[in-house]
Amino acid sequence: MRLGLFPRIVIAIMLGIGAGLIMPDWFIRIFATLNHVFGQFLSFLIPLIILGFIVPGIGELGRGAGKLLGLTAFIVYVSTVLSGMLAYGVAASSFPWLLSGASGLAAKNPEEMLLTTYFELPMPPVFDIMTALLLSFLIGVGITFVKTNALLTASLEFKDIVAKAIQAIIIPLLPFHIAGLFMNMTQAGEVAFILQVFVKVFAVILVMHFVVILCQYAIAGAVNKRNPLAMLRTMLPAYLTALGTQSSAATIPVTMQQVKKLGTDEEVTNFVVPLCATIHITGSAVTITSVASAILYIHGVPLTVSTMVPFIFMLGIAMIAAPSVPGGGVMAAIGLFQSMLGFDEAMVSLAIALYIAQDSFGTAANVTGDGAIAQIIHAVKKKRGRQEPSANTSL
Repeated sequence: MRLGLFPRIVIAIMLGIGAGLIMPDWFIRIFATLNHVFGQFLSFLIPLIILGFIVPGIGELGRGAGKLLGLTAFIVYVSTVLSGMLAYGVAASSFPWLLSGASGLAAKNPEEMLLTTYFELPMPPVFDIMTALLLSFLIGVGITFVKTNALLTASLEFKDIVAKAIQAIIIPLLPFHIAGLFMNMTQAGEVAFILQVFVKVFAVILVMHFVVILCQYAIAGAVNKRNPLAMLRTMLPAYLTALGTQSSAATIPVTMQQVKKLGTDEEVTNFVVPLCATIHITGSAVTITSVASAILYIHGVPLTVSTMVPFIFMLGIAMIAAPSVPGGGVMAAIGLFQSMLGFDEAMVSLAIALYIAQDSFGTAANVTGDGAIAQIIHAVKKKRGRQEPSANTSL
């Protein structure tokens, strides 16, 4: 049986730690060199990932018909941003005592402690990350207004090319990259410290996932005058299925079945659940914001409002494309890590490792939240039907 990405990452971390304890410096430098080459290629690919996934994501979303599409997208965006804000607030208030002493890593200058590469191989990107973001929004929004099928088709084909590059190169090599990183950190005496940080941040992320889900169902229950805990019990099979599949798309049949059991209008269910499986990933937003905050903190970078709030707003937009990216939301967020938070290759690798470690729980939180979004849209449609009984309420 082929192992999934998460078990491979766990094995890579264990092997990296083991090799870092026993292997000589010359061997570790080989992996450090491979890490450098991989990191350079990833940096080259990041603007193309942004362009390849955000353009068709916005273009296809804008092409959707129906009055409730814009409302659904707006609710999803607000939910994502508020989830990120919650994660930032918890990180800013709890990490100073939860990760007490962790910021001392910055004083050691980790880059100087790690073994250097045998050679460097620069791979400059075609354009920088901010240019890729602006170009993606311009083209994506332009497609929705100009109604050009040719450009949308071209963007979808380019998306397939980039996805293939990620599937064939980035994902298979990612465990080796992370093994090399942990090998180097073990040699430098940092790995025990990093693992302690990971465990604490992981626990905080799981708690926040459940808080976000409870808040979503509290709102859905309020607008529908229903017990949110009873609604959550109905959605439990979808949560458990997503926990096992690690895929919002693969869980769609179960999600739709449970959302219908909530009494959701069938037309709303058939529209909202597949759409939210594509654009609604509040669990991932919580994880990415928490991981970014933890990595900034241990490197001695203050978690200021001026740094984190713009990052969260941009993250909400980038997440539109995230479920389409192999590797999940973290791949779509790498560009923001580098352009807005100043992450280097090692920091990006740590973010990827921690994100993937909780990916099952993040996906389960995303899928469970889809039921709450569907119930909110159900309430809106029901109210509209009462106010406009003769109007066409089709989606």
